[in-house]
Amino acid sequence: MSLTVGGIEKFTTVNYPGQLAAVLFCRGCPIRCPYCQNPSLQDFGGTDLIPWDICVEFLESRKGLLDGIVFSGGEPLAQKDLKSAMEQVKAMGYLIGLHTSGTNAQRLADVLPLTDWIGFDVKTAFDRYDRIPHANGKEAKTCLDMILAAGVPMEARTTLDPRVIAPDELLPLAETLSREGVKTYAVQEYHDFPEQNGAPDKESRTAYFADKDLLQKINGLFDNFIIRHS
Repeated sequence: MSLTVGGIEKFTTVNYPGQLAAVLFCRGCPIRCPYCQNPSLQDFGGTDLIPWDICVEFLESRKGLLDGIVFSGGEPLAQKDLKSAMEQVKAMGYLIGLHTSGTNAQRLADVLPLTDWIGFDVKTAFDRYDRIPHANGKEAKTCLDMILAAGVPMEARTTLDPRVIAPDELLPLAETLSREGVKTYAVQEYHDFPEQNGAPDKESRTAYFADKDLLQKINGLFDNFIIRHS
């Protein structure tokens, strides 16, 4: 078993709602979001890999101290050994969290029975995923449908970048997610990294949050609506 891990966050209270957790950052992602906050994890290789046995040793040492382990990335579904890793972590007694963009429906089907909570990135309207290099809106929609059908607790979230989703497209997306059965939805301002060429100016990035009427309408669609600023 050789899950490719590029980093470990040893303690977090925000990456798995309601649980004390650690995060395993899986290397590799097949898509290229312009606002990616972990660009160093996009490639599958690298010199900063953490051997799986070291990860296991860390997890063993945190038994009884942590509730859950989150598989994040990168994109965990890009890794063929994700299921085996989750099975091993589950056997230690941990809850399993997953952060994903829904890039591989077959692999999601394999790990859904092991997963206790999912943070699901919805980039934009599913028929507009061509705005993101190598993204597949049909695959993402299939993954969302699978999660909702399985009844796994989840949060859908959208990073608000005008290059990917315009302010006037946000409410229609929220309405679609609400109709599909999403109960918890978060919108988040992306972090502005200097190395990201062509990043929109601050005013463009915060226009969504200045429209209080828009946010109120979205709030009314969900049991739990979350606004996250960078």
